[in-house]
Amino acid sequence: MRARGYQIAPSSMEETTKIPAEETLHPNYPFLMSSHGLKSFDSHDDDDDDSLPDLDSDDQFPFSINTELLVDSRDVYIGELIGVGSSSKVYRGLFKKVNPVSVKIFQPERASTVTIEQKKKFQREVMLLSKIKHENIVQFIGACIEPKLMIITELMEGNTLHKFMLTTRPNPLDLKLSISFALDIARGMEFLNANGIIHRDLKPRNMLLTRDQKHVKLADFGLAREETKGFMTSEAGTYRWMAPELFSYEALQNGEKNDYDHKVDVYSFAIVFWELLTNKTPFKGKNNIFVAYAASKNQRPSLDNLPKEVGSILEACWAADPKARPEFKEITVSLMNLLRSLCSDDDASPRSNAHVATEDSTSKLVQERAVCDCPGLKMKKKKKRNKVLNMMMVLFLKMFRNCLSK
Repeated sequence: MRARGYQIAPSSMEETTKIPAEETLHPNYPFLMSSHGLKSFDSHDDDDDDSLPDLDSDDQFPFSINTELLVDSRDVYIGELIGVGSSSKVYRGLFKKVNPVSVKIFQPERASTVTIEQKKKFQREVMLLSKIKHENIVQFIGACIEPKLMIITELMEGNTLHKFMLTTRPNPLDLKLSISFALDIARGMEFLNANGIIHRDLKPRNMLLTRDQKHVKLADFGLAREETKGFMTSEAGTYRWMAPELFSYEALQNGEKNDYDHKVDVYSFAIVFWELLTNKTPFKGKNNIFVAYAASKNQRPSLDNLPKEVGSILEACWAADPKARPEFKEITVSLMNLLRSLCSDDDASPRSNAHVATEDSTSKLVQERAVCDCPGLKMKKKKKRNKVLNMMMVLFLKMFRNCLSK
């Protein structure tokens, strides 16, 4: 269904006679049957719609998703492909013909091949997203489990943070813009961790930009889970951003679970922040085994040519001891203070070239997008404008009096 326009999925809307509410079946009814101990009717080949389900099939999963979170698949229009994952694809779409949305479809080519494990991850992602409402996290709209597993969220027009950085390489981003993006990420993570949720897969590909490309929102909660005390699945995430406690030699060999907490997200955040500051890939050219070994031996990306203030934040966040890493609420405060300090410096020395990227067309565009949370700076500018207006008014009154005297 890759078309330039939008196509309805999977069938067109048709006007039907009204049915009493108590007799109306939910559009996902076939799968909902499984939550009551009944086998669901899987969608196989198009020419096999009338066949009965295989009662001996072992791929049934009793979904326990609240029906209030489910939407009618006929209200979802599928457009162009905008992203590809290991077991899913993301499309641009429309919800109820008017709302631009992002549609994540699991195993879109053949829904019947979705494993029980994938269904569990799908359900966990839906349940977590439905509980999250924050300005720095993509907004959940609804989900479908029939005829395909789909998660519908708000459409982020600014693309991924990863692609945004690629467009400016090899030039670094403006320092204030980098810190502003990091602040958005930290705020979103502060909310998640405060609500007992670990993301476990923080990386630029899982972060989306607003249309004006000035703000970041967290996305892709496929590996996220509620934090519990004790052992949890090891090796969850992507190696370049994965905290060392997530992989141990024992876990790698035996598939055992590991003891860790939300501080794994703080480590991943540090690697992402380093990328924002340098616009480079961490451990570039190294394979996963090398990255895991280097992280376990406390090797980190270089802090050369980075301001001392951000270097100290990075060192604290990617500390080998998880207990030594700060909480996201502390990181948020540090980044806000750093950003205000940079804005104050620029206001005091407007001609200063400090913290400015190279003067080419790309860096100028990045600088124009810089976001500064500096109320004091805004107030000073307002006062300057008022002073100019007052001077103009005085001159006008003086001229007016001269005319009257003549």
